Amino acid sequence: QVQLVESGGGLVQAGGSLRLSCLVSGSTFSYYGMGWFRQAPGKEREFVATISRSGVSMKYADSVKGRFTISRDNAKNTVYLQMDSLKPEDTAIYYCAASSMILVMDGDRYDYWGQGTQVTVSS
Repeated sequence: QVQLVESGGGLVQAGGSLRLSCLVSGSTFSYYGMGWFRQAPGKEREFVATISRSGVSMKYADSVKGRFTISRDNAKNTVYLQMDSLKPEDTAIYYCAASSMILVMDGDRYDYWGQGTQVTVSS
């Protein structure tokens, strides 16, 4: 059973930074392409970033490009999301997900999901 556990969320002022982590267990981590998604209250889930199995290739949503950085450490079974220059509109629950495909932005292509971590950015 593949399990994903996010951590690192919290309350931060606009312009601040947070780093989210997602620890994966129960399977071979390096087999999966990994992604981060978010869902704000009253809104649909949206793609944030994705990274290939090796960590060489990434894709980002236009709304976070240049501010967020996705990375992974296959030795630690962990994927990260470094979030800088945070804005109030980044407030959401952030989810990590694992896919047998790589660099996909469609959440329906992901096989496993974490429980989410809350990020709140105050103005």
